[in-house]
Amino acid sequence: MAKFQRPNLPKDITEEERRAAMFDALYSLDLSDKLEKRENDKLSYLSWANAWAEFKRAYPNAEYRIIKNPESNLPYFNDPEIGIMVYTEVTADNQSYEMWLPVMDAKNKSMKEQAYTYQVYDNYKKQYVEKTVNAATMFDVNKTIMRCLVKNLAMFGLGLYVYAGEDIPNEEILQNDSNLQKKQQTRRTKATTIQQPTQEKYAGIKTALSYCNDQTSLMNLYRQHQNEVENNAEIKALFTERKQQIQAA
Repeated sequence: MAKFQRPNLPKDITEEERRAAMFDALYSLDLSDKLEKRENDKLSYLSWANAWAEFKRAYPNAEYRIIKNPESNLPYFNDPEIGIMVYTEVTADNQSYEMWLPVMDAKNKSMKEQAYTYQVYDNYKKQYVEKTVNAATMFDVNKTIMRCLVKNLAMFGLGLYVYAGEDIPNEEILQNDSNLQKKQQTRRTKATTIQQPTQEKYAGIKTALSYCNDQTSLMNLYRQHQNEVENNAEIKALFTERKQQIQAA
C-alpha cells in the first residue's frame, strides 16, 4: 500500500520550490490500491477518508472548512432554477484553495430541493421518454461535500492525475505505466496551471455575498472570511459595495 514519503529538501530551498516539490510528491503518489468501485459503475473513486489520511501525512497541520450559506447557516447554496452547490476550502503550507461541486444524482443531473422531470430520446422506443430527478436529501448534500473535499485536495496534487475532466478513470488506466509516466512528466506544467485566478478562488465568497440581504448576514459572512477580506482589496471592495446596497434598500 503506497504511503506518502516526504521529499528530502535542501535547507536553503525557497518557499515556491518547497511547494512545487510537495506538489510533485503528492501528484506522483500511486493511489491505485486505495481506489474503490462505485456500485454498478465502471468508474473508480478515492474515498474522502483515504484522501484525507494521505494528505495529513503530507501536511499534519492541514485544515479544511465547509463554507456555509450565511443566510441559513446550512452547508449548501440553493438556486431553485439550477440546483444546489456546495463549497469547501483547504489550507496547508500557508496557502488555501477553494473548490465547489453541484449536488448530482447517479446520472450526473443537478438535484434541487424539489423533484423535477426532463426528457431524453430512447433509441429503443424511438421516442422521447420522461425521466425524474428526485429531490435532494441531506444525505446527497453530505456525500457531495466529501466528494468536493477530495477534489479540493487534488488542487495540492493529491490524486490530481486520476481526474479526467470531472470523472475518475478506472483502474486499467491507472495501472497503465506508460500513461502514468507521461502524466508524471507533465505534472510541473499542471502545477503552474492549477493556480486559480483570484476571481475563481473567491467564487464562493462572491456567491455568498449575493445571498446577504441584511447587515447581520453580511457581518456573519465577513467574520467567516475576515482574513481573505482584509488581505484582498477586490473582495474588501465587494463587501463595502454590498453593505452600501443593503443600506440603500
